[in-house]
Amino acid sequence: MMACAPALAGLLLAQVSDRARSLHERAFVFDGHVHVIDRQLYHGGDIGERVSDGQFDLPRAREGGVDAMFFSIFVTEDYYPQRMETKQTLRLIDLALTQLEKNRDKIELARNATGIERIHRSGKIAAVLDLEGGFDLDGDLGVLRDLYRLGLRSAQLSAHNWANNFADSCCSPPKWHGLNERGRAVVREMNRLGMVINVSHASDETLEQTIDLSTDPVVATHHGLRSFVDIPRTMPDNLLKKLAAKGGVIGFQIGNEFHNRKAFEWRTRHAGKPFWDTTEIKNRTTPMTIEEIDRKVAPQFPMVGVNMPEDIKYTPYQWLDVVDRAIQLVGEDHVALGSDFDGGPTPPRGMRDIRDLPMLTEAMLRRGWSEERIRKFLGGNLLRVFRRITEKK
Repeated sequence: MMACAPALAGLLLAQVSDRARSLHERAFVFDGHVHVIDRQLYHGGDIGERVSDGQFDLPRAREGGVDAMFFSIFVTEDYYPQRMETKQTLRLIDLALTQLEKNRDKIELARNATGIERIHRSGKIAAVLDLEGGFDLDGDLGVLRDLYRLGLRSAQLSAHNWANNFADSCCSPPKWHGLNERGRAVVREMNRLGMVINVSHASDETLEQTIDLSTDPVVATHHGLRSFVDIPRTMPDNLLKKLAAKGGVIGFQIGNEFHNRKAFEWRTRHAGKPFWDTTEIKNRTTPMTIEEIDRKVAPQFPMVGVNMPEDIKYTPYQWLDVVDRAIQLVGEDHVALGSDFDGGPTPPRGMRDIRDLPMLTEAMLRRGWSEERIRKFLGGNLLRVFRRITEKK
């Protein structure tokens, strides 16, 4: 008889050894993609207060040993048809900065790698402001510069799963077959400013052209490998090699759906469509106010994956198969953690949320990883690339 999920979680957590817990506490843990603020925008609350649902809050992040994170705000596709994406970005950044100030004894905005290290020494979590979704569907460079002045240091090129007017997405019909001239201008301006170019959700053509054009390494903050799950949201081996050859890093999403074909098929079958399908939004014909859009979007948050059978899910040990494959292809200097907690992943068997990250460290030790490799994956690689991008001037 299968153990119930809480009992199974307790069993697996009990298997986190003293050595793994100690190593995890000593390592610099830098998560490349954690959804924050959307929950608070739609439902209120404070990131510093423990909540009983979802996958993230600051108390649980502390328990998970998180030292730094890409503090990711998410502009959903719902705001795009009526061109409210920039306003929504500003609303989310405003709340992010307000929440960071309210919790300044626990977390602080970081603008470069030196700032991350200073904040870490002070005993606080370092937050790198990151945008998922479109900041402006036209790629207005003035808007991009203003967001940089507000503290934004990482942004996607594609508008999540929606093609914008300068860069194609993984999961919508191509308009430009990669980047058009405006898209190339966005890449050059992000290089000049010292911003992380996040190619997660980009199409293969966009990803390849961006790597070729960018003078800085690019980062896929939360991804998977197509050799494990053949969907447009994952990365083929040839592009992973190209990304690594230019000094980039791939962050691996914590969910089963990117790495476990049975889990992806189970979720798709029960939802009736792939998780990236935005057809319903594109087919809307009745204009909505931003308040009406808010009410429609709110029930999605926090986004926590699906309640699939435990025997379908990978264990944390099996989840690392995909990381090991990437290391075989490009080496241990180009892999990182990009959990996507509260962004919709179904975590490995027994993992509840961000507090259970030490289970990954235990799994890495059991796979025979060296402590040096573990430290690189947990944060060292991402910090190195972030330093190169933000401190090159």
